[in-house]
Amino acid sequence: MRTKRIDEIEQYITKEKSVSLDTLCDIFQVSKNTIRRDIDTLAKAGKIKKVYGGVTLNDTLPSKKLLPFAERHEKFVEEKKAICRLAADHIEDDDIIYIDTGTTCHNIVDYISDKRCTIITNSLQVSLKALPYENLTVISLPGYLKRETLSFVDAKISEYLKAFNIGKAFMACTGLSIENGLTNASEEEYRVKEAVVSNSMQRYVLADHSKFGIFSLMTYCPLDKINYILTDQLPQEEYTDFCRSNSITVETID
Repeated sequence: MRTKRIDEIEQYITKEKSVSLDTLCDIFQVSKNTIRRDIDTLAKAGKIKKVYGGVTLNDTLPSKKLLPFAERHEKFVEEKKAICRLAADHIEDDDIIYIDTGTTCHNIVDYISDKRCTIITNSLQVSLKALPYENLTVISLPGYLKRETLSFVDAKISEYLKAFNIGKAFMACTGLSIENGLTNASEEEYRVKEAVVSNSMQRYVLADHSKFGIFSLMTYCPLDKINYILTDQLPQEEYTDFCRSNSITVETID
């Protein structure tokens, strides 16, 4: 019985590529402790990888887990600042924008300090950066502070966001791939990001070159639902071809 279930779990993960533990519990009607034992068996066999809150397929596409904000902040600092300058060029007076949590997005505020717009965000860093500028109206999403991402998260945020008309959403991701779209490693952040995508008119993803070809636990947006990719280097041909076919504008700092 257990061997059959483990085989079925492996088949399901192979099909979905990444899945949360809660989803596996619901589908196979077993407790979380049972799922963890089954997952341990598959992980020891090298067939899957355990990630934050779930599992991913152990295949040739690299996977990333969530790292603390301070550790992520130290990587590609100048590239991220340049990407934020690209993003700022798309922001005009009276825009209603969303600035995502994440080290790639929060520096946008530095380049729109002379503009008059409304910022919706769940990022503590974004709110603090905007504090000196009275021309920037800040609406902070409610919730509790998640220290790993320095962001506010809560299950009620999805409903809360329905009240707002977001013109332009500037989004971060743990990884970006054609197969899995925009992904992240936190279930709480996933709920926020998915709700923002659903309630925004134009969607920009800010991602340095290291994010391409990477996936994490949860897909919060398919790649073809993005309008702009702002990055530091022109991605590989498969990405430029995909973007051209799906009317996605790619802008680089080069």
